[in-house]
Amino acid sequence: MHDQFDVTLEDSDLLGEVELTTNLIIAASEADEHLDQAEIDRILGVAPARHDEV
Repeated sequence: MHDQFDVTLEDSDLLGEVELTTNLIIAASEADEHLDQAEIDRILGVAPARHDEV
């Protein structure tokens, strides 16, 4: 008999967000001080916004 509650759920966007959050938590727990914005951007793999962009 099929169990309607036995559902495999995979949401690639959600999994990506969980991985990013996990990376931040690990980095923050290993740091002696607060992470600065540049370090957070590096961990998340994003480039800081350039002020000359329109």
